[in-house]
Amino acid sequence: MSDAFLTTLLPQLASGAAHTHALGFQYEGLEGDRVRLRLPYREDLVGDPETGVLAGGLVTTLLDHVGGLAVWVGLKTYQPIATLDLRVDYMRAAIPGRDLIAEARCYRLTRSIGFVRAWAFEDDPADPVAAAQSAYVISAEGDHRAGANLRGKTSRAAGEAA
Repeated sequence: MSDAFLTTLLPQLASGAAHTHALGFQYEGLEGDRVRLRLPYREDLVGDPETGVLAGGLVTTLLDHVGGLAVWVGLKTYQPIATLDLRVDYMRAAIPGRDLIAEARCYRLTRSIGFVRAWAFEDDPADPVAAAQSAYVISAEGDHRAGANLRGKTSRAAGEAA
């Protein structure tokens, strides 16, 4: 993985998009193959004013985004990706007034899919607010037409032995 990708592009991908910037996502760094984001607590991100707990959709967005970053870390470069599947298990409410941290790790890459596990917590990853399991489609490099990911498999599809 190039130093430029780690020091320049990955932090920009973490918080440079309009929605991630508006939500306040902050790149915390990379430890091995785990990428980390921080979401500073803000009153305008609260889902229930009576409790002060952050909105659940915000937690989902954070886990989805850190998961995408983990795919890019696994690929060791930027390539277009899209969320294919995302399951979030909420274990408890986030503590009001506290920043939320999210970590993710891409544990398997195929030619077209990245598989990720992610979790959100305040201080201790062993006490998560939520955990996610997700899959991301990796765009075929240089070819974005329908069926481009099938190139090279047409002979097998026609019944020929591989």
